[in-house]
Amino acid sequence: MKRNSIFTLQFWLLCTTSFLFFSSFNMLIPELPDYLSKMGGGEFKGLIISLFTLTAGLSRPFSGKLTDKVGRVPVMAFGSLVCFVCGFLYPLATTVIPFFILRFVHGFSTGFKPTGTAAYISDIVPSDRRGESMGIHGLIGGLGMAFGPALGGWIVQHFDINVLFYTSSALSLLSILILINMKETLPISRKEKFNGSHLRINRHEIFDKSVIPVVVVVFFTSFAYGTIVTLVPDLSQSIGLKNKGYYFLVYTLASIAIRFVAGRWSDKNGREQVLTYGCWILFFSILTIAFAQNIVILSISAILFGISMGIISPISQAWTVDLCQEENRGKAIATMYIALEAGIGFGALLPTFIYQNKIENLTATFLFTMAVVSVALVYILIYKRKNKVVRYL
Repeated sequence: MKRNSIFTLQFWLLCTTSFLFFSSFNMLIPELPDYLSKMGGGEFKGLIISLFTLTAGLSRPFSGKLTDKVGRVPVMAFGSLVCFVCGFLYPLATTVIPFFILRFVHGFSTGFKPTGTAAYISDIVPSDRRGESMGIHGLIGGLGMAFGPALGGWIVQHFDINVLFYTSSALSLLSILILINMKETLPISRKEKFNGSHLRINRHEIFDKSVIPVVVVVFFTSFAYGTIVTLVPDLSQSIGLKNKGYYFLVYTLASIAIRFVAGRWSDKNGREQVLTYGCWILFFSILTIAFAQNIVILSISAILFGISMGIISPISQAWTVDLCQEENRGKAIATMYIALEAGIGFGALLPTFIYQNKIENLTATFLFTMAVVSVALVYILIYKRKNKVVRYL
């Protein structure tokens, strides 16, 4: 029997917008620390990511509600529009405070675009190929995250940094031009004209209880991501690696390679089963990096980490849509992303109290992170077992 196709024009256009979007804001990240240092704010480098993530998390309830009420396309277009505007404003932010205000505003982009995108994909693909479609989309988004920094580095080497900011805006503009010509997938019967009431959020619109299982897994696994992003540069330097981005390159490539297979696998074998494997691999990835004293062990950890993230990320999105009501897709997806950003934030912060900027404390710090990840693993094992018993009864 012929399977329903996911390879429609709408799907590929959406993937293209995500490639452009992720390239747009990721191309800035490697260059912003040096940019901040030159304006005298080097000691505040940690805020470059944390402020961005904070705004993304705070904006999720709004993007989720607007996705369900106003439409998928306007929410996605707004996210890209924020990137477009911020790219033009960075050259004007020549002192520390305006720069951080702009980083705070820039976070709205990731608070909106991915929420609308995940809902749009869920609308246009068959439910039995949801994991596969999320995997392919994530693969293309991952390519954008890898392409952006590479392009950004080349631009800074050959041109003024302002050209980098304007290029970021140009990529966002291309994303917007594609989005505004795409067909809206929110049913007309549920679509509302935007008004001020859509920006009033009550407590029932912040959190979708139906996706609590996803929230638990995503929070405790993304904790590891926050730790890795924060501490791996120091670890890389301590073992003699000149390129601090080596670990991130390896794990990105490993993540891209596994996404397509993992998504299709979860469609056939169930989300919980494949997520269990992802959590196990993440557990061993953190265990490995805790004792990494050379590039070989570091590389093994990076490969395992990339595989785990390539499994957990798209399947968590697909599982979120599986568990929620169709009319609440935006809210459910926003809830999942809130857990993601909270996990990253705590993962970037809490382990530093153990680390205390001392290389000799890295092993204990990563072992603490491994213990946190084990919570997700234990939870998914218990959840899977309980569901198996319920189905048997």
